[in-house]
Amino acid sequence: MKAKSRFEVAIKKLYIAFHDNTLNPECCKQCAVGNILDNTDSWKHLSDHHGSLKLNYIGRVHQNLGRKFNGYTPKELIQIEVIFLAACGYDLPINHQNKKPKYPKNKDVLFKGLSAVIKYLCKLEGKRNIMDYTALLKQKHYPFSIN
Repeated sequence: MKAKSRFEVAIKKLYIAFHDNTLNPECCKQCAVGNILDNTDSWKHLSDHHGSLKLNYIGRVHQNLGRKFNGYTPKELIQIEVIFLAACGYDLPINHQNKKPKYPKNKDVLFKGLSAVIKYLCKLEGKRNIMDYTALLKQKHYPFSIN
């Protein structure tokens, strides 16, 4: 049996979290990366600030040793989180002074973050964006009847 790719596993975890209302940008275990890493928060030790693209000493060591967490490098993980938070409406890095969404668990807010992360995950894998629906709108022949 073929093992599922990191992409398939990550997408499934994010999809389930979104629909089970367990996607939360303000919780390190329930954010995009927290969900990808099985609801753990150990990834937060890769950077000194939530929402920063700068790896700290621990992050750089893991990156330089070629370590991967559920298939993703430390740089990829913090990039995923930054993309998620920025698309949800946060000014980064997160702190008490920076702007944040009024309702961070609002489905529209989370969908924007989820869509941005999926776009990035597709880019990492060299796939077309699976969230891009514009190709469907360009079709002249519809697979269903409009009657």
